[in-house]
Amino acid sequence: MIALSLAEIATVVGGQTYDIPDPSVQVTGPVVRDSREVEPGSLFVAFVGERVDGHDYAAAVVDAGAAAVLASRPVGVPAIVVDDVQAALGALARTVVERLGATLVALTGSAGKTSTKDLIAQVLRRKAPTVFTPGSFNNEIGLPLTALSATDDTRYLVLEMGARGKGHIRYLTGLTPPRVGVVLNVGTAHIGEFGGREQIAEAKGELVESLPADGTAILNADDPLVRAMASRTKAKVLLFGEGAEADVRAENVRLTENGQPSFSLRTPSGCSDVTLRLYGEHHVSNALAAAAVAHDLGMSVEEIALALSEAGTLSRWRMEVTERPDGVTVVNDAYNANPESMRAALRALAAMGRSRRAKGGRTWAVLGHMAELGDEALAEHDAVGRLAVRLNVSKLVAVGGREASWLQLGAYNEGSWGEESVHVSDAQAAVDLLRSELRPGDVVLVKASRSVGLESVAQALLAVDGDNVGEVAAR
Repeated sequence: MIALSLAEIATVVGGQTYDIPDPSVQVTGPVVRDSREVEPGSLFVAFVGERVDGHDYAAAVVDAGAAAVLASRPVGVPAIVVDDVQAALGALARTVVERLGATLVALTGSAGKTSTKDLIAQVLRRKAPTVFTPGSFNNEIGLPLTALSATDDTRYLVLEMGARGKGHIRYLTGLTPPRVGVVLNVGTAHIGEFGGREQIAEAKGELVESLPADGTAILNADDPLVRAMASRTKAKVLLFGEGAEADVRAENVRLTENGQPSFSLRTPSGCSDVTLRLYGEHHVSNALAAAAVAHDLGMSVEEIALALSEAGTLSRWRMEVTERPDGVTVVNDAYNANPESMRAALRALAAMGRSRRAKGGRTWAVLGHMAELGDEALAEHDAVGRLAVRLNVSKLVAVGGREASWLQLGAYNEGSWGEESVHVSDAQAAVDLLRSELRPGDVVLVKASRSVGLESVAQALLAVDGDNVGEVAAR
């Protein structure tokens, strides 16, 4: 964080200082909520959770070097006490962002947010120091913590914004007002909470409504609900997509034999070729969004194309591709899942399997349930199972309870696939099945909603010592 004294912080957050002998002491380290991340000069934020009360760690974090604790009650060590810790954290983030003078880039969407955020960050940091959201740290706590990690030399701040209802993004943009806003797509993620895609679009569009007149709204021209958001902003609009009307677009899209996208990137400043290191054609749209941001901020098409071609995966469990010594390839995409990302992952699996099929390699889709789909859950799980058949995925392993059975049933009903799809009860059963049947050249995709914890299957398949799923997941 940029250096601020404890007295300054207390004024910003409207708090009272307790047990602070010298209010001029500065916070020079990071602002953290996890006591294990404390460094000398840190500010520790004490949240009260369902199982853990951060106030209980106050003495330990000060002993570890924290300058003070941001708390809701006195804790016997240097503290700034406020009525609402979360509100105080947001107020501090807003002040730091205003003093920083960096360009804020915010993005939202139903699918692809984290991958796109990682691409934007990797492109922009070639131009100037860039701070960006780690993983999916995109809510009312994670976003201000990310903003507070910026330092005096930060020139770009790339922030992912999630939403589970109307008003959420409006709140986040109030904490960290963006100059560039990116909306990727409007899908069915969390549709059970929103009530419909139109309601999701209404919530996502709060991002472009927050932009200043001299800002830029970067919108997906291929998604009608996103493109319609152009009427909701006073900022300049820049469109990305694969159609001719897009300002930043991909031409001649193709996949390498490994399933990595290659295309010609065209921007208003010219054209240059891109071959991504990422897997799956869905990353073309993500790359175009990143290219549009970089173009708006003054990078040449050649600089953008080179940066995109060299960019990798920064966030774990998102299309992580690992080849075992025996020739089996494991694709760990188990961080989360919704219908759009599930379809994209299956298409990527099918593409990766084409070059292997001639040599006897098979494709395995190990899938679990997609959460928060409400009344659409049955239809969406059934559709994913059917798509696996249409894409000629060799084997479907549906893991879990009712929703997994819908995946398997969809596959079974799509064609004569009785022996090619199986429903197993849990992750350990899936691992046991795969260990007994995988052979060199096979490709295994693992994907489900985060709550399922299906990443343990991928980790077990990559373990060389035969650990069971519980032991691998605990590492």
